Amino acid sequence: MVKVPTKLVTWDEIVEWSMGLAEVIKSSGFRPDVVVAVSRGGYIPARLVCDFMLVDNLISIQSQHWTEAAKVAEKALIKYPYKVDLSGQRALLVDDIVDTGDTLILARDFILSEWKPKELKIAALQWISPVAKIKPDFYYIEVKDWMWFQYPWTRHEDTVQFIKRALSEEGKSKKVWSFEEIRNVFIEYYGIDVGEVYFKLALKSLVDLGFLKEEGGKYFIKV
Repeated sequence: MVKVPTKLVTWDEIVEWSMGLAEVIKSSGFRPDVVVAVSRGGYIPARLVCDFMLVDNLISIQSQHWTEAAKVAEKALIKYPYKVDLSGQRALLVDDIVDTGDTLILARDFILSEWKPKELKIAALQWISPVAKIKPDFYYIEVKDWMWFQYPWTRHEDTVQFIKRALSEEGKSKKVWSFEEIRNVFIEYYGIDVGEVYFKLALKSLVDLGFLKEEGGKYFIKV
């Protein structure tokens, strides 16, 4: 049974969703002077929205909540706060997904109090409506059943964290693993296959991080 329902999102889907989101925003009549990407997940959607809406001005803010794939930190925080004068400008805050909504709420409140735009709207590719504390002004997809979306820009780090989590649990009774065994338990846990290249890259990273040791084609859990 899949323990963490996960969807593998493709680059083509990201372009399609971003184009659709831009159309939703345009149809509302809202025209931003500046787009603010929520770092890190909002970088690419924000840039694509700029492209589809022909907006030249793009800045970012790092409001962070998720510290590990599908695990949540105790609270959201603004990293590297800085000052921007957005007085008289209409701003659009863009993220990839609204899950709990904590990062967006924090970013929104910070921008309103510190950057002081004339108007601020929030947009996201996806909105997980049953769990989100905030509904974005614009979204392209409403997700009604929670799952983890593995975007193309998080493929490697998510795979590293997912393998580590699965092996930490299964490693209580099994310490030595083959490549295929790790791949199979990953698919069993998360219901996706990221492909051999990403599996090998993630395993190399876990060896470099000291979580695994590789010897003779076998992987040994060190921690």
